[in-house]
Amino acid sequence: MPTRVLFCRSNPISPDPRVEKHAQALSEVGYHVFAVAWDRTGQLLASEKIGDIHCFRLPIQAKYAHGMRNIFGLLRWQWGLLIWLFRQRSQYDAIHACDFDTILPALFCKYCYRKKVIYDVFDFYADHLRATPQFIKNIIRRIDLKVMSKVDALILADDSRKEQVSGVKPNRVEVIYNTPQDTFNLVRSNKGPGESRSFTITYVGLMQVERGLVQLLEILGRHPDWGLSLAGFGGDIDLILSRAESYPNVTWYGRVPYDLALKLNNRADVLIATYDPAIPNHRFSSPNKVFEAMMLAKPIIVARHTNMDRIIESAGCGLVVDYGDVPGLEKALVELAQDVNLRERLGRNARQAYETSFSWNEMKARLIRLYREVVGPPEPVMAGDHQAVSGS
Repeated sequence: MPTRVLFCRSNPISPDPRVEKHAQALSEVGYHVFAVAWDRTGQLLASEKIGDIHCFRLPIQAKYAHGMRNIFGLLRWQWGLLIWLFRQRSQYDAIHACDFDTILPALFCKYCYRKKVIYDVFDFYADHLRATPQFIKNIIRRIDLKVMSKVDALILADDSRKEQVSGVKPNRVEVIYNTPQDTFNLVRSNKGPGESRSFTITYVGLMQVERGLVQLLEILGRHPDWGLSLAGFGGDIDLILSRAESYPNVTWYGRVPYDLALKLNNRADVLIATYDPAIPNHRFSSPNKVFEAMMLAKPIIVARHTNMDRIIESAGCGLVVDYGDVPGLEKALVELAQDVNLRERLGRNARQAYETSFSWNEMKARLIRLYREVVGPPEPVMAGDHQAVSGS
């Protein structure tokens, strides 16, 4: 029987590049991988093939970015996931739990059914919450840190996050950056949606005001010859889109599949990731858009004191500005708009950093090595093995 790995994620995996890459990598070397995800809308397919991975979705109604107003939705998700894991307990050997909102049901299965548990911390959950009382965040933080020492292995998305979880003594820890697969030649040969403006900026990600998007729109209003491509979803989407409607040089693409996101990024002259460092998770952030910029040989602008600044300055592949400094951000954009040679130099440095330090091949090797050590080597998948799991 093949070694069976179940990914648990509190979003619908529609898309989720990190989950999809990790799951596909394990599948390619012989693990039988499938996933269970949370569909908060109840409108997506209950069961879907994503690449080689079968994804089951639990339709549990809830909102995004609603803080304590979403507490009952989060509890329903925890309970629904626990019931699903219980019913399917004979169908998996290891659980790859993504973030704190999947780890408690997974840990239950570790102790009750002797399942291996890999805890993949995309973001430190307590520091990710926006509209939650501090005393509740403190409780979650204590539980989360305790859990990290109980699981079989801990995965962090950046080396700097070791400071964020200092004091924890996990059984095994691995750092796997949010780096994309190397599709440089493929994406570069297909520019994606057309753009006729002289200078194009792209942001694909969460629609949150703490990511400097309102300030960016303000700048776009003063440069009608520039273009801004926006795509994604999130709690502040209505506010951001209401502002964007005032600017004819802003194009909204909605929630896009990952291949289109890469094409939008590739078409841009510069990418942007100006996160607010007052948010603890931002101070330890290394989002996939930074590494996408590296892979695509694109310069990127990031905010100071967000960990991204350290990565970008070390590689010499972008510009760093102070968060909320609109004149500073505008100056950086004007500099890039006017200096093609600067853009090309930063882009070359970006690509070199990807190839030498942050390639997906390196991250994939780390993941597979971790699984072989903690879960055990994969076994050949026999015919019929993929038919066992149901969505009930």
